[in-house]
Amino acid sequence: MTMRRLVALYRQPSYSPYQHRTNDTAILDATVAQLEASGWRVTRAAEGDVAQGEAPEIALRDADVVLNMCQGPDASEALLALEEAGTQLVNRPSSVLGCHRHRLVELVARRTDDADASVLFPRTLIVSTAPGAGLDGFGRNGTAVWVKRGDVHAERREDVVAVRRDGLRAAIGAFAARGITRVALQEHVPGPVLKFYGVADGRFFRFYDSEAGPNGPAPNVDERRLRAVAFAAARRVGLDVFGGDVALPAPDRPVLIDLNDWPSFAPFREDAARHIAEYVHERARASTFERILD
Repeated sequence: MTMRRLVALYRQPSYSPYQHRTNDTAILDATVAQLEASGWRVTRAAEGDVAQGEAPEIALRDADVVLNMCQGPDASEALLALEEAGTQLVNRPSSVLGCHRHRLVELVARRTDDADASVLFPRTLIVSTAPGAGLDGFGRNGTAVWVKRGDVHAERREDVVAVRRDGLRAAIGAFAARGITRVALQEHVPGPVLKFYGVADGRFFRFYDSEAGPNGPAPNVDERRLRAVAFAAARRVGLDVFGGDVALPAPDRPVLIDLNDWPSFAPFREDAARHIAEYVHERARASTFERILD
């Protein structure tokens, strides 16, 4: 059998703050190692190379699969042509762009006819950081408002802050001072926050209470409902490898508050890498079979 060709694109460090920098690299390394052991030939490149047009074009064009951890708009937009040409990317750049908050809000908050696949999502407003932007009543009831950068996910702690109504303008101004042109205002959802991780076909799904940690007691949650929300959200954005957060105002009412393309899977790295590699291998095999039939 012909050796399969893989390109692994590593995330730009600025999109992996603090300990995530090492962990994001580690999960891609672990997945690549699994595929190399199965006979895949691997080329590695950095997100910065993709964004600047310096990635190995031939390797990208001829790859059977591209493992894509790029997260910024420049690299993602540069990869769109590959997606349109039919190259298998895990994750697809269009899905990565869909995780940017100003798009994510629209994608996951929409209603569907399938009640079981509905995704509860808190009221969220994308607003300009320019002076005088409307706040649409956020914080009037005295509860906290989450202010999050409105494009990519957090690069630093200041990218996600909780404030009261009287601190909203100052918080938005702090984002503006850093050159961030829009933010997401999100109403606070009471209850514990759970972190989850998954692979699109359901072969891998893990979760834990963010305060108790992965080794803490199992959270009191309707796992079937949590799973339905997580996978429905991933389908709406088109993610293969994903993670996110839900708040639990009640055990049977998980409310999605964030969705991420290809998280670090740090608490479950080796198990996750094995499942992701198997998923990639099976997708490539299915694609080859489809081409033969065509």
